[in-house]
Amino acid sequence: MSDGETRRADDKPVVVVMGVSGCGKTFVGEKLAGAIGADFLEGDSFHPPENIALMSSGHPLDDAHRAGWLDAIGKRLAEIAEEGDSAVAACSALKRIYRDRLRSHCPRVVFAHLAIDKETARARISGRKGHFMPASLVDSQFADLQPLEPDEAGVTLDGTADVSLLVPAARKYLEQGRDKSAGA
Repeated sequence: MSDGETRRADDKPVVVVMGVSGCGKTFVGEKLAGAIGADFLEGDSFHPPENIALMSSGHPLDDAHRAGWLDAIGKRLAEIAEEGDSAVAACSALKRIYRDRLRSHCPRVVFAHLAIDKETARARISGRKGHFMPASLVDSQFADLQPLEPDEAGVTLDGTADVSLLVPAARKYLEQGRDKSAGA
């Protein structure tokens, strides 16, 4: 793009940092949003009180519980994109149908999957203070997890890597375009 050209609104990234609880979605998402000048959306803040109560009591959410939550995030991403701005959301987006639902609202959303193992997730969640998600739900998160498929716009990154590596890797993917993937 030449200096005289303006960036088209649809070139501005709309990203969902996804993965199981404890993978670092919020931390990496906030840093990525800062690095690319995007609005940051904390997906947990879109949960209705009923969802938070269920998870707090150790009950995993099912597809029906997640539907309204995903719609709220997807609609907000679409609004930001329509305004010509960039956004990064932290949202588990564990299943393909959840990612498809987000894309139904904002077709150009791309995903950055922070992949970690169960032991790392359990240790990170156990060490968190003041969060509603108990470590007892780690197994249900991994049971639901469907990694990105080849036809999905996104990149899978090693969620155990330092944020100083993850943010540049995600930015590199965004700069290369949505149809390629790179790893950290």
